Amino acid sequence: MSKILDVFGVDWKLLLVNAINFGLLLLALKYFVYGPVMDMLERRRQRIAEGVKNAELADKKLAETEAARAETLAKAGKEADAMLMHAREKGVVKEKELVAAGETAAESLLKDAENQAKEIKAQAIAESREEVAKLIVLGVEKLMKSKR
Repeated sequence: MSKILDVFGVDWKLLLVNAINFGLLLLALKYFVYGPVMDMLERRRQRIAEGVKNAELADKKLAETEAARAETLAKAGKEADAMLMHAREKGVVKEKELVAAGETAAESLLKDAENQAKEIKAQAIAESREEVAKLIVLGVEKLMKSKR
């Protein structure tokens, strides 16, 4: 075997030293480069996985928040509708009360006006009677004066 190595010009001592150097270099690179690079990649993979998990949690919380918001808006809408309906009902009741009060007031004013008209009519009749009586007295006086 040494003849074959000599024929090809290979020095087995140099080959052995180069193999040892390559092994040492391989161990040094594995220890100083490969290990830290793999640790860095693992940390990065974990950060990415954590980021994905956080993004999923954020999406889930966003969906929950949107659902709660929609529910709150629906509840507020129902409450507003109920308040509006209640206000309308109160408005109708108040309108009826005001109309009834107005009608009552109008009837009262009409009765008062009728009473006043009756009083004025009675007073006018009474005054007319007095005037007629005075005219009759004057007429009778004139008649008596003329007969004299």
